[in-house]
Amino acid sequence: MPLSAAVISGVQKLVLYETRARYFLVGSNHAQTKHRVLKIDRTEPKDLAIIDDKHVYNQQEVRELLGRLDLGNRTKMGQKGSSGLSRAVSAYGIVGFVRFLEGYYLVLITKRRKMADIGGHSIYKIEDTNMIYIPNDSVRVTHPDEARYVRIFQNVDLSSNFYFSYSYDLSHSLQYNLTLLHSPCDPGTVEEVHTRSSRQQDSFDIFEDEGLPTQVFHGLQSEPYAKYVWNGKLLERVKDTVHPDWLMYIIHGFCGQSKLLIYGRPVHVTLIARRSSKFAGTRFLKRGANCEGDVANEVETEQIIHDASVMSFTAGSYSSYVQVRGSVPLYWSQDISTMMPKPPIRLDQADPYAHVAALHFDQMLQRFGSPIIILNLVKKREKRKHEKILSEELFPAVINLNQFLPPEHCIDYIAWDMARYTKSKLYNVLDRLSMIAENVVKRTGFFINRSDFFCHTLRPDERWGDLGGSLTSSGRVQTGVLRTNCVDCLDRTNTAQFMVGKCALAYQLYALGMIDKPKLQFDTDCVRLFEELYEDHGDTLSLQYGGSQLVHRVKTYRKIAPWTQHSKDIMQTLSRYYSNAFSDADRQDAINLFLQVYQPSESKPHLWELPTDFYLHQRNSMALTHDRRSYTYWWSEGILSYLPLPYDEVPCEENMKKVGVRRVNRYDESIDTYTEFFKPYELTSFDDTFCIAMTNSARELMPKTVGVDPSPFTVRKPEETGKSAVIGAKSSKEETVVQRKTAASAPPPPSEEQISSSSEDDSEDDRDDDGSVSQRSTPVKLLTESGESVRTQEDFLQQSMRETYGLNLAALPAEEDMLIYERFAYLGQNQHKLERTEPSVLENAINVGILSSVVASRSRVLLTHPSAL
Repeated sequence: MPLSAAVISGVQKLVLYETRARYFLVGSNHAQTKHRVLKIDRTEPKDLAIIDDKHVYNQQEVRELLGRLDLGNRTKMGQKGSSGLSRAVSAYGIVGFVRFLEGYYLVLITKRRKMADIGGHSIYKIEDTNMIYIPNDSVRVTHPDEARYVRIFQNVDLSSNFYFSYSYDLSHSLQYNLTLLHSPCDPGTVEEVHTRSSRQQDSFDIFEDEGLPTQVFHGLQSEPYAKYVWNGKLLERVKDTVHPDWLMYIIHGFCGQSKLLIYGRPVHVTLIARRSSKFAGTRFLKRGANCEGDVANEVETEQIIHDASVMSFTAGSYSSYVQVRGSVPLYWSQDISTMMPKPPIRLDQADPYAHVAALHFDQMLQRFGSPIIILNLVKKREKRKHEKILSEELFPAVINLNQFLPPEHCIDYIAWDMARYTKSKLYNVLDRLSMIAENVVKRTGFFINRSDFFCHTLRPDERWGDLGGSLTSSGRVQTGVLRTNCVDCLDRTNTAQFMVGKCALAYQLYALGMIDKPKLQFDTDCVRLFEELYEDHGDTLSLQYGGSQLVHRVKTYRKIAPWTQHSKDIMQTLSRYYSNAFSDADRQDAINLFLQVYQPSESKPHLWELPTDFYLHQRNSMALTHDRRSYTYWWSEGILSYLPLPYDEVPCEENMKKVGVRRVNRYDESIDTYTEFFKPYELTSFDDTFCIAMTNSARELMPKTVGVDPSPFTVRKPEETGKSAVIGAKSSKEETVVQRKTAASAPPPPSEEQISSSSEDDSEDDRDDDGSVSQRSTPVKLLTESGESVRTQEDFLQQSMRETYGLNLAALPAEEDMLIYERFAYLGQNQHKLERTEPSVLENAINVGILSSVVASRSRVLLTHPSAL
């Protein structure tokens, strides 16, 4: 069976040329060896007329085409002063086409910034866009309200946390994308995109002239997951007209990547959050769920760990873990007209058969498999019933749905009042969360594309055998997902997700052979780096939904927050209240217009005239549905037969229809990730590469003191953190951001270290304490007395070598081992003197007498100076 690879988009650079009657959009790949041309008509006042000839041009053909267009559109033949073809704008992709009350607009990405790299596939953030009106001024039919719609549409800041990739499907998880590459392709559906003639001019095969068979690859391109695509409606008008290379789908949420250096070995930690485009909106205006089972503030968070020393998806080691947050799947809302900080919660519609919850969990079963674990963090005890209303409705709904599911696939429900535990001095919040996280990760497992390493046999851990998920021939896959919610799904939810992610990170690093047991301690460089990623992740999602950054952070629940943090929390609370009261309505209108939930028309009332957008998101309020779902068999057909595996990842006939397959040469540019990533045709600076500029644990977190253990899994004391030097070097403009990050990752003071330690310090058995020396080893302190300092460093060196490599490298080698070493060393030193034509020299090369004298001298040196080895 031919190997498979992801298809790289052939349109990565765009140039827009204009004439009075046409727009010509010329797109090319990054090397500018292949070009495509779109012709957009400007004479249609309200319609969109696009022509794509589907032809691939080379550079010379495009120049000739543009030259003919320039010549043919001049006002007078031979007049060079005013060219008929002018260059309008350069871009990196098409966001989409949108129309309000006049003609269509073209939205282009004009600036981008690289944010992450996964297996050579670059992920970019949109930095700036350009909105271009298509019809010519001579045919434009003006409307007085057009400018207001344009302003509302542009209120969605596309330069704020929108991401795209030319070769990696961001709407799907890493598990889906890598599972797809190992799925069998139906030969009948393969599209032959390169004939012999086109292959000769577009690509080069070094084996073709030798008469050897050409290696064939299947280039795979799947349909994006519509829930997490934010420009799907903007591209719907041209989806069936243009070549797929023109279509670029964007997601909204968060993307961050940091480098973890483990004794020089680079491990990339990536965090990707995908915000749902269904029932999207702001905090108080979007609560609960709609009639289709889509919930408010639904975000899928995926943490990806991969060994960056090997880039390839097929040869590298990759691991991922996915969890979800989202509002309680019921019909509920809050009335913001009372101008209260906490408006009362009300249930808008009775749902005795849990119909809307069934639709929501049906989507989750289809995407994630089983088990689905609900972690409900809302309050249980209140003087005036507020949050408790949601728990009293959600728990019976889950009980009702579970009675129809097989027992092994039932939905697990965990209710825990996190706010009450936080106020109590007798309980440690993170202890409890750590216990929950351990049970959750053991139930769901995680994804890794490698089978067990030999180090798991050398250093087994009994928790590894209890791990859930599904084992495959190439590794293991995650089955099921944790769904966390509070009322807002912001502060408490982010801390709970961090603790689950921290537990999963330990298992992922253990599976990759990076640590000796699946356990990580707080106040290590690794956890501090991961905590900063999650804090940025939580702040970004909180700004998008709530209008402010996080109020309660991980350090707040660890009870190590500095006193200045309380004033910052008050400011964030006021900022959130102001945003909810005064700006959320405008933001909600912008989201509705951008996602085309509301489409302007002459026959409709204007968007700002609508008293509510309830009818826009609840389709059953406008028309009766003819296909009513069963209350007992509430899941989609075919899902149960594949559980616990997710139905979307099963290579069945229905799923394979969503995958486009191209039959290409191995060296074709459309699947050549090496050329796409390294760009050998382009002059680049090593210092400007993304992997150098990204956050680095050794550079930004590890102490700079000589002699300190460089392991990122060593617990640091407050005076040994590497953040103090960073703060002084920052400008005053960035000071607040740095202080926030520093405080978020600051370890507890020495007096509170035992009291506020992580859950792993208190809640685990003695068996963990015996083997935790490698992660608890105390860094070396530099002493004034030279003798004691040298002795401490030597003892530490021997201890760290023994723990890291399993043997003491500083011990004196055996005489037999030294003899073998000296023989090969002598051969290596004298190999340039040997002549291949004289075999007699080889016989005399190894002189036993010389070796014995060398061994004796080396032994005397090692006895006096062991460090000479």
